[in-house]
This record gives sequence, structure tokens and C-alpha cells, in this order.
Amino acid sequence: MKVLNHPNIVKLFEVIETDKTLYLVMEYASGGEVFDYLVAHGRMKEKEARAKFRQIVSAVQYCHQKFIVHRDLKAENLLLDADMNIKIADFGFSNEFTFGNKLDTFCGSPPYAAPELFQGKKYDGPEVDVWSLGVILYTLVSGSLPFDGQNLKELRERVLRGKYRIPFYMSTDCENLLKKFLILNPSKRGTLEQIMKDRWMNVGHEDDELKPYVEPLPDYKDPRRTELMISMGYTREEIQESLVSQKYNEVMATYLLLGYKNSELDNDSSTLKPRPQPELANSMVPSPSHKVQRSISANPKQRRLSDQVPNIPTSTSYSKKTQAANAENKRPEEEREAGRSKAGSTVKVPASPLPSLERKKSTPMPSTNSVLSTSTNRSRNSPMLDRASLGQNSIQNGKDR
Repeated sequence: MKVLNHPNIVKLFEVIETDKTLYLVMEYASGGEVFDYLVAHGRMKEKEARAKFRQIVSAVQYCHQKFIVHRDLKAENLLLDADMNIKIADFGFSNEFTFGNKLDTFCGSPPYAAPELFQGKKYDGPEVDVWSLGVILYTLVSGSLPFDGQNLKELRERVLRGKYRIPFYMSTDCENLLKKFLILNPSKRGTLEQIMKDRWMNVGHEDDELKPYVEPLPDYKDPRRTELMISMGYTREEIQESLVSQKYNEVMATYLLLGYKNSELDNDSSTLKPRPQPELANSMVPSPSHKVQRSISANPKQRRLSDQVPNIPTSTSYSKKTQAANAENKRPEEEREAGRSKAGSTVKVPASPLPSLERKKSTPMPSTNSVLSTSTNRSRNSPMLDRASLGQNSIQNGKDR
């Protein structure tokens, strides 16, 4: 996450390591998850879905152009800020990729997983994100999942058939766009550069066609922020050293956070507090990058195991004891900081949208490098642990795709 700087990706501010725990201090997204938004408000109208989806595609394409694949894209990992802008989060399963050098760890969430993952095939990377984006688009517009099942075996069969139901209210342009995502053959799926030019993506934006994001140069010499930090007790030298060296320590975090609070500081800087005492600051040291990613990737994904929605914290901790559970421990150099069924499917948009959405516990599965199986048992440490799924209903009025 240190190398990602996009307005629709949750920003990392600081990495803190103690004897037993790693803390990632990250951007706060006060709007919560897109999943919970759909639960509360039901499906989005296509205009609203388009605005959100343009941001999602822009952020994921930006990751791909940096040769990073997310591998766990789903409604639960899409956050909303105070202005209802998308913030992609949870890069715990992300990885670097190189075309021609296949990845073989299968991770994500079953309802959003590409068919090749169910088949245990190796993959380049971007194509599995593209499939997941198709599931997300369908979910935004319909309020339900295109593929579901009473169990993993049933879900697998429906995904491998590639059949889903088109709601009667879905526009032809949106239907045609879905066809570019939800293609069984990964080599025939559209690239995100092609998706950006799609008709549906640019309705109402004819003069502002979606294009790859151009990252601005980092601003590490803002005199306003520097002077404020000096008044708080930092020295000019340590500020520049932390920024240039990308230390993601307390000093760099303060500078970055002041950038987020810039407009407020123009009006009132009296709320700024002096820097922490040295003995406190020195008790926590920044973590090496490989340790950060290792802990994130190894974390058993069990956050959503109840119907209650907790507040989103500004920092997340990861136990180092979970490091041995990571499926890609044998290949640490790959790591980087930084999931229309046939008629009769059980997916539905109810009259009152999404009243029956619930978060479900997953059944255990034997720990394996293959992400999915037809077994009813699934390891709690499995990368595919399904933390939440949309309600199992059927779209009664629609057509098969």
C-alpha cells in the first residue's frame, strides 16, 4: 500500500510495529461499506452505480498499471468516505504480478471468484479482478449477486456455467457491459482500458471519458505543513528525511494527515498538539515492508461473522502469530504492501430491496493452495473464508444470460 496513491484507494499513513502486533494507520472512511449501504438503501439506480463504478474501475486499473492485483474485490471491501466517494480497502491478498509468470494462490470471496479459481488453474492476475468487478457491477445495479448457492458446491456449479439472470430494469448498455466482465474464458474478458471506453461507463460524461489515472508528483515541500510541524516540535531535517525515505513513521503520518486537514488548518491551527514524547515514539518502530504484507496476507479473514456492523477503525492490528498460515509464505518476494445464474437461481431483488441480507459464518474447508473445493469443510485460515454474502433470493422478473 505504500506505493499506491489514488483518490479512490484507502491511504496508508503510518506503520507501527510492537513486539506482537503490527498497526496500520489508515485513512478513515466514515461512510462505511458499500455492502452496508446496499443493505440499508437497496440497489442503486444506474446513474448512481455508474458514478461509483467509474471510481472503482479507475482505482483497480491504477493498481494493474503498477502491476498489483487486488484479488479480494467485493462490496465489503469498498468503503465510502464522507462525500460518498469510493475507497478501495483490504489489500491483504494483493500481490505483484508479471504477465507470463502465473500466480497460483487462489484467494478472495467465493461469490466474487472467477471460474478459473474454482477450477484451481493458475492465472496472470488482472483477469480475476475483472471478473470480480463484473460481480460488483451486477450487485450495485441489482442489489443481489449474479451467482449464489446454498453451499460451495452449488455456487461452484453456477459460476462454472456462467449463467446469470438479467433484471427487467437493467439497461441494454449495462447488460452489454456485464458481458465484457463475466466471460468464462479469462483471455476473452475485456481489459480495464477497454472497459473505460464503454458506452455505459461514459453516459453523462461524454466530454470526460474515463481514462487511466495519472498520479501527481508527491508534494514533500509544502511550507505550510512544514512550518506547522516545526511549531509542534519536529525539526525540518527529520521531516524531509522521513518523507524522502518514505518511512511511514509518525513524522510522515503527521505530514500526510496535515495535508488532509489543510482546509481546516487555514481557519484554525490552534487544535494542533505537540509531538509525542520521545520515549513513547521510540517504543514503536516502523515495520519492514515484507513484514507488513506478510501479516496482512496471513490474517484469517473472520471480521464479518455476525449481523452487527462495528465502527470502522482508523487503524487495524495484525497478530504476527498468524504469519505461518499464509499460503504464499514460500514465495515472499511476490508479496507487496500495498468471486446471471440459470433461471431458478436463488438470487433476487425483493420488493423492499435487500431486507434479508445477512452476514454468514463459513463452513470449514481443508487448508489447501486451491481456494475452493466441493467439500463442506473449510479451514478458518483459508484465504477464501467468506466473511459476508448477499441474501439468497431470486430475480423473478428478468431473462437468462
